[in-house]
Amino acid sequence: MLRLYLRFYLALVASLVMLVLAIMAAWHFTGPRWPASLPIGAYHRLSIHVVTMFMALLVGIVAFPIVRQISRRLERLQRGVESLGAGDLSARVTVEGRDEVARLATAFNHAATRIEQLVGAHKALLANASHELRTPLTRIRLAVELMKDRADAKQRSGLQQDIAELDRLVDEILLASRLDAVPDAAAIEELDLLALAAEECARYDEAQLEGTPVIIRADPRLVRRVLRNLLENGRRHGAPPTQVRITRETAAAVITVWDNGRGVPQSEFEAVFRPFYRPRGSDGGAGAGLGLALVRQIGRRHGGEARCEMQGDRSCFVVTLPI
Repeated sequence: MLRLYLRFYLALVASLVMLVLAIMAAWHFTGPRWPASLPIGAYHRLSIHVVTMFMALLVGIVAFPIVRQISRRLERLQRGVESLGAGDLSARVTVEGRDEVARLATAFNHAATRIEQLVGAHKALLANASHELRTPLTRIRLAVELMKDRADAKQRSGLQQDIAELDRLVDEILLASRLDAVPDAAAIEELDLLALAAEECARYDEAQLEGTPVIIRADPRLVRRVLRNLLENGRRHGAPPTQVRITRETAAAVITVWDNGRGVPQSEFEAVFRPFYRPRGSDGGAGAGLGLALVRQIGRRHGGEARCEMQGDRSCFVVTLPI
């Protein structure tokens, strides 16, 4: 596909060529006539043709930098739009001139600034709200401890379970806010993915691990959270045992997790990664609906991906992390 400035320039050159041909044809058929015995007529006619062609060539040469300047500004605007779409909320373009392209660049900068402010306010609200929830949770936990001698065991257990669920929700919202606020990983180091998976699987009685050692460069805290969230998802919504497999592809480590439950319907393979999504037929049990969203967010933060796919007759979660 031709670049925009080439299309502009070729259209201009084609117009000039057509104009020159029209002038030469008109001069040939309607120009002054000299006697055949006089060579001045042919010489004069040739001179007019040469001058006309030279003027067309000169216009084409002068027009090229003008056309290129216009298209270069549009290309910079395109790169700014692509950067904003890729998540760089600080992307702006330089405003040059006072024409329509300049007004378009100004409108883009205003829109990008507004989007950055809205997203920043949203992140700050989530972070502040999550942080402020810590204080009442601490007071509730203390109150439960003080009343444990007066409350029956069932009621106390229910309260403690609710508090633990709220605590996990606050922790996941805080982590999601930090991942959004800090675009670069802060604690990248080499780690053995299989060894890390073995540590996390040891926390669950019915988790089974297989695979080969794979060394990756990643944030161990975040990779640990990926494994823990996938194991928790299997424990809450699946049927034991939860299977974890670590393999290596050409340039990536692959984490595959599945269980013996009914699995995820293919129509919901993408939906399960949305925050606070509840699958159809869910009884609204434990879990805030942020676990799988965090898995995908962490995977993409490391340059990988998280997805749900069919392998054989079962659905499973697959996370790829670059080596």
